[in-house]
Parts: sequence; C-alpha cells; structure tokens
Amino acid sequence: MGRRSQSLDGQNGRSADIDDESGVIQVVARAFDVLRCFDEHNVRIGNMDIALRCGLPRSTVSRLTHTLTRMGLLTYLPRDQKYRLGPGAVAMSATILQGMQFRNLVRSKLQEVAERIPGTVGFVAPDKFDMVYLECARTYNAVSLHSNVGTRIPIARSAAGLAYASALSEEAGEALFAEMERAHPQDAGPLRARVLQGRKSLRKNGYVVSRGIYNEHIVGCSVPMWFDQYRTFLVVTVGVLCVMYDDKRVHREIAPQMLELARAIETISGCLGDEVPVGGGVAATFSTNQQQAVTQGRTNELEARAGRAEPAKSLRPRNGRRRQGETTA
Repeated sequence: MGRRSQSLDGQNGRSADIDDESGVIQVVARAFDVLRCFDEHNVRIGNMDIALRCGLPRSTVSRLTHTLTRMGLLTYLPRDQKYRLGPGAVAMSATILQGMQFRNLVRSKLQEVAERIPGTVGFVAPDKFDMVYLECARTYNAVSLHSNVGTRIPIARSAAGLAYASALSEEAGEALFAEMERAHPQDAGPLRARVLQGRKSLRKNGYVVSRGIYNEHIVGCSVPMWFDQYRTFLVVTVGVLCVMYDDKRVHREIAPQMLELARAIETISGCLGDEVPVGGGVAATFSTNQQQAVTQGRTNELEARAGRAEPAKSLRPRNGRRRQGETTA
C-alpha cells in the first residue's frame, strides 16, 4: 500500500490499488479485514496476529492499524502492545443497530421459541465469509453453543451459512464460491456440494437442516429471508444437541417453529406481503436488480435504503407445513 495506493497505472490510468475485476479499493477492503479480526473471543489483538489472520505483511498491518487508531476505530494499549476496537467503531455499530428498530420485538420472538426449544435461537446477517448474530435467545438450561450478539460463525460451516448461501441466485452463489476459493479454499468445495442439497431443501421445505458441520454435537435448522431494505438475506437459526434430536424430530418439531418464527419476523418488520414462489428455483426469487446487487459484491452489506422498507420474504411452501419425504441438507 503506502506509495502504491497513491500511484496510477500509466497504461490504464486506474489506481494500482484497485481490483480490476471487482472495482474494490484494496486498501479500504484490507482496513475492514483488520476490523473483522476483533470479536468476542479476540478483544485485544497485536499486529502479528492481525497479519496472520489477514494474510498481510506486518508492515502493511502496522500502517493500517496506525491509520485506524488515528481515526478512532481502534485503540492502542501500550502495556499489552495490542489493539482493541475504538469508540468510533462502537459508535458506528450502535448507529446500525439503532436503525434496526424492530430488534427488541425480534428478540422477544426469539425468546418465545427458545422457551420451547432447548437450544440457542439466533437472528443472523452475512458479513464476508461469516454470519454474525444480531440477536439471540436461549433458556437458562439450554444445552448447546452459547452464542451472543456479535458472535461470528463461518458461512461454510454452519446451518445459518448454508441457508444464506443456498438462498443466493446461482450467479451470486458462484461469486461467493470464487471469493471463498481464494481466501479459504478448504471451505469452498464442501460448501458448494452442501448448497446443491440446500437449494433443494429450500425449494421443497423453505428451510435447511445441517448436522455436525459447525460442531459435531450440534444440529441446526435455519430459514433465510430476503430483506430488501438491506439488500441481502437475513437468517433465523437454531442449534440443538444431536443426541436429543434426530433428523425426523428436527423436521417434525423444530422446523415448523422456525418457519413460524420467520413469519413473525416478517410481520414485525411491518412489510409482510406475498410470499416468494419456491417452485421455480431459488434464482427465481431474485429480481434483476437484486441479482445485480448481490453479484457486484454487496451480498454482505447492510445498507438501508431511503424511504419505506419493502417486504421481507422467506423461502418456504405457501402452506407453511412440512412435506413428506424431505431430505436433510
């Protein structure tokens, strides 16, 4: 970066730090990659760990962390020689969450489901190669993974991620696989195979089930919903112990409750409209503009549009009931 980001390619006049294929300014993308390193398990991180996580030279990371610190997005801890998220990043997060005015109502609906299912129920959003918990709920005696608001789970290794990736159009899905192939090649192939089954499950049932891919002891059930105001799919998901729920029990007892939860969130958003037809394939749920927005690399952005929000739409059969002979994703 440094000088390179300020120089122009003499042949085409483009910045040398701009990706020709996607039009992404790499220095900006790398700065956000640095910020993504911080989560509930990594509150304080040094330049060496950041460099390893991002796959960048330490000199580049040093310039990025210095700049982000000057901007208030990071705070330097001299005693530990590490960084943590700064007040600027916290303020940005608070602004986004305040914009999602229905979160409190969503939380209450999640808690209602959690009272009936012994697991963690979540409302998650995509962020690059992860799904991030916006809200979650569980009972005091729930025996499952204890995720919290802000917890990240990999798209490639979670039921929520499978639901999200399976809901994308084929074109958008290929774009996701291509990016993942470059960054996490070990995950791209297995995810692609699971998505083939996931799309079938969405068309038939409106949800996906995934067993043991995030944790060998956990089975997850997830329902994706298109939120036009954020130009992406958000997902409701639940994880329970495999020993307590075999596939038949998941389909019989958990899936109907998750479908009803998705319907409740649609209603809460104040945008409940006609359901998306599932018979024509997942790609049919996208309009041309939606496919373009996803394909151009904005699948993971939560960009609220001006004006009244449009309907949130889940992918499920119109009768909302489980059909006989379904298969596990």
